Amino acid sequence: MERIYTLYTRARKLFDELRYHNIVTRYSDGTTGWREHSPFDAIIVTAGAPKIPTVLVNQLAEGGRMVIPVGDRHSQDLVRLVRDKQGIHQTHLGGCRFVKLIGEHGWRET
Repeated sequence: MERIYTLYTRARKLFDELRYHNIVTRYSDGTTGWREHSPFDAIIVTAGAPKIPTVLVNQLAEGGRMVIPVGDRHSQDLVRLVRDKQGIHQTHLGGCRFVKLIGEHGWRET
């Protein structure tokens, strides 16, 4: 998923040129996930969120896992979530710093 249209089209073009036709792309607000194609075995969020978006957690399959940086605009903690029959389990993997996750369930655009 990509929220910036020019980056989305450049990525799609590159995948096509490299003949990576098994990669599905979408121009959208990544903070809302892709409910129509859920549940997912894995979700990786590559931008720092102020909190873990429940909408993404709800799209994890049983046995599914998500990695997401969570924190403020300047410093985050990399968190791994795993869904099993008992619920959601979090593991903190250490400090990190990513760009801001912009969208409905992330930071507001300034």
